[in-house]
Amino acid sequence: MTDRERQIIDLLLQNPMLTQEEIANALGITRSSAGVHLMNLSKEGHILGRGYVLAELTEKYVVGIGAANIDLMGRSKNGLMQEDSNPGQIKMSVGGVTHNICSNLARMGIPVKFITAVGDDMYAEKIRKDCVEAGIDTSHFLTLPNQVSSAYLSIHDSSGEMSVAISDMRVLQQLSVEFLKTKNRLLCKASAIVMDTGLPTEILEYVSQTYGAHIPIFVDPVSTTYSEKLLGSLEHYHTIKPNRQELEVLAGIPAQGREEITHAGRLLLDRGVNRVVVSWGRRGSLSVDQNGTVLLAKPTPIEQMANATGAGDSFMSGLIYGHLKGLSPEDTLQYATAASRLTIQSEYTIDPFITEQAVWEAARAGAAEITRI
Repeated sequence: MTDRERQIIDLLLQNPMLTQEEIANALGITRSSAGVHLMNLSKEGHILGRGYVLAELTEKYVVGIGAANIDLMGRSKNGLMQEDSNPGQIKMSVGGVTHNICSNLARMGIPVKFITAVGDDMYAEKIRKDCVEAGIDTSHFLTLPNQVSSAYLSIHDSSGEMSVAISDMRVLQQLSVEFLKTKNRLLCKASAIVMDTGLPTEILEYVSQTYGAHIPIFVDPVSTTYSEKLLGSLEHYHTIKPNRQELEVLAGIPAQGREEITHAGRLLLDRGVNRVVVSWGRRGSLSVDQNGTVLLAKPTPIEQMANATGAGDSFMSGLIYGHLKGLSPEDTLQYATAASRLTIQSEYTIDPFITEQAVWEAARAGAAEITRI
């Protein structure tokens, strides 16, 4: 989609009944040029039928709001030596928690619209290209001139486990409530919304309080520091996926063993969250929900872990997929674990071969042992 076509989509979001002449006048182009752009948008499936009904307002889709950045990953060839130069490999890819979730969802066949902020640099071009290739709608990006797009640098040991990381998400902080208000119609029609806590606190609160009553909102706390942004209001979230340390921040109590994790999760349920799914490292995951269901998913052993980065993001995409497809809690957790398993076995943060069918095959093969507690 060209910049001009994105401008036309924005106009039609405000008034789908605009004529070609009105569109041309608003953009300062000829009526024939407007007609060509509208024809292209129709061929590409962005507008449907008479009155320029927007496809995004008639199809079921997920809206992702959050980070999209360039990932620079360094992996040591041998044991990681602190305060020294380590021989190894450095790879560049497109990442960001919400981007990764959206990319996995799109590869699973779920329509995805992505709202993020990028600069006007070469990184932004790579981010947009990567999203389009995955099947993500990028027409709702906020592009900021003379700004640097987000970047994430991570260092891993020889086994693939992350040792330390640095994130530069300054451009994302310029995503504003005012900008999101221009996307109100898009958000109102979403089947689900997913966010990460790299967003400004006012964005998290605005989206959850404005749309959480009628649209399921999924949120990844991302880190113990960022988790604190959720402490003010939890009642409007459908699903929160913290790890054990993030859970301790959110619940305000220790969460070491299974009983403590379950208790901490229930404290979040008491504050209005519909479901809490805790990532528990190699031990798997533990899910508690408002129906009183407590599930423990113990993953089956993996011979070789290629890369742990991105496993939690594919897991979240599996949770969203399960909700949209109406799967049982057990099947949802099995599917999410299978998605995570495929990612761990790939050398990439997002497995380029992940598909709905591939995840189902891994799930049916028994990606995890699911136990009701």
